[in-house]
Amino acid sequence: MTNSSTGSPQTFVRSHWVRLQTLTTLRWLGVTGQTIALLVAHYVLDLDLRIGLCSIAIGASVLFNVLTTFLLPKTTRLSERAAFLSQLFDLYQLTILLFLTGGLNNPFSILLLAPITVSATVLSLRSTLILGGFGIFLATTLIFGHLPLMTIGGEIIEMPTLILWGGWAAIIVAIVFVASYARIIAVESFSMSQALAATQLALAREHQLTALGGVVAAAAHEMGTPLATIKLTSGELAEDLRDKPELAEDAELIRTQADRLGEILRNMGRQGRDDLHLKSAPLAAVIEEAAEPHINRGKDVTLTFNGFERYDGLKDMPIIPRSPEIMHGLRNLIQNAVDFGTLTVSVRTDWGPRKVRVIVQDDGPGYPTDLLGRIGEPFAARLRHSEKMHLERPEYEGMGLGLFIAKTLLERSGAELSFLNVSKSVDEMSGALVTVVWDRALLEASRTDPQGQNPAVIA
Repeated sequence: MTNSSTGSPQTFVRSHWVRLQTLTTLRWLGVTGQTIALLVAHYVLDLDLRIGLCSIAIGASVLFNVLTTFLLPKTTRLSERAAFLSQLFDLYQLTILLFLTGGLNNPFSILLLAPITVSATVLSLRSTLILGGFGIFLATTLIFGHLPLMTIGGEIIEMPTLILWGGWAAIIVAIVFVASYARIIAVESFSMSQALAATQLALAREHQLTALGGVVAAAAHEMGTPLATIKLTSGELAEDLRDKPELAEDAELIRTQADRLGEILRNMGRQGRDDLHLKSAPLAAVIEEAAEPHINRGKDVTLTFNGFERYDGLKDMPIIPRSPEIMHGLRNLIQNAVDFGTLTVSVRTDWGPRKVRVIVQDDGPGYPTDLLGRIGEPFAARLRHSEKMHLERPEYEGMGLGLFIAKTLLERSGAELSFLNVSKSVDEMSGALVTVVWDRALLEASRTDPQGQNPAVIA
């Protein structure tokens, strides 16, 4: 599949997604909540809290926010280390506050999850594991070491031992589960966003190449008149300079080169008009155009149409959109087959009254069986199929983003794709096989423009 420099999402440092202002705002919300909880507990619920010490703990967060606000711009994007230290500070600050207010007897001890969850979504796996380990350690120490939670009357509020340890176990399980869940979702979201961005880039490139044909046609048309003038003038000069052979030879050279340039412009103009107007084409022509860049790459690429190698004279051939989605998607599938095939690649096309089908098969090692159900997901695999391919193309990492792009673009055109491995009992070939199926009526209807005109027949 198309080699992409886009790495695996797990290797990216997603801390650069987070602005300092974002974490500062979250910390201000935490400070507000802690202050309200402290005041309500002391003055409404009549709990005897160490207001002075608790105020110092809350004040540390206030001071941290004030310093970062004045010392760093609000738009600062945090590095991995800075984001990790920020979350570590929040975890320790919350632990100190819980130590002063009853430890795990305090129902707000569940908030120990917050910094670890943030780390799971924006930091590396290593940082998240370190922060999660600290969280588990601090939650454990709070069982054995904390100041008692008392009422103003001196009554100690303490959970039964069984409930206390049950709460501790619940916090540990929540740290592991919530952090894992948040990280999986964040990684998949990041992977999908990267893949969709690459898909849009590939589609934009196809649109640009199509539009370039129109520019070529316009340029060829506009340059035709001045070129004709040059040819006419050079011809007249050649006639007038017959008595001066050297000058006449130069004039004749100008006319010859003008003729050559005219031929080049005619070819470019013809190709440009094809790109500009041929928005629909026979199915076989689209398949041939998609396969053409990979015909001479050392593999035997065979094309068949309803069982025939030649499609001249075949009746009832569908006229389909020559859209960037279809062209790029089919080209990527054929490229993937050529990349991983050993000797032969087969592209079989057939159609009937209801369906249009394209089957791309190679004689390579096939898709990894453990990843067969995930083919087409972005970054589903970064595996090299053989040691030989690793030695020949050590930079190649296939079957990830490229297949996702092909699948996404073809499905956008209304196709359904299936991937499987086949044995030699099927057409005497073994290897990977991908089938693309369209509903013929919908595919042919999509080539008609909103005004009901078929671009393929516009003069």
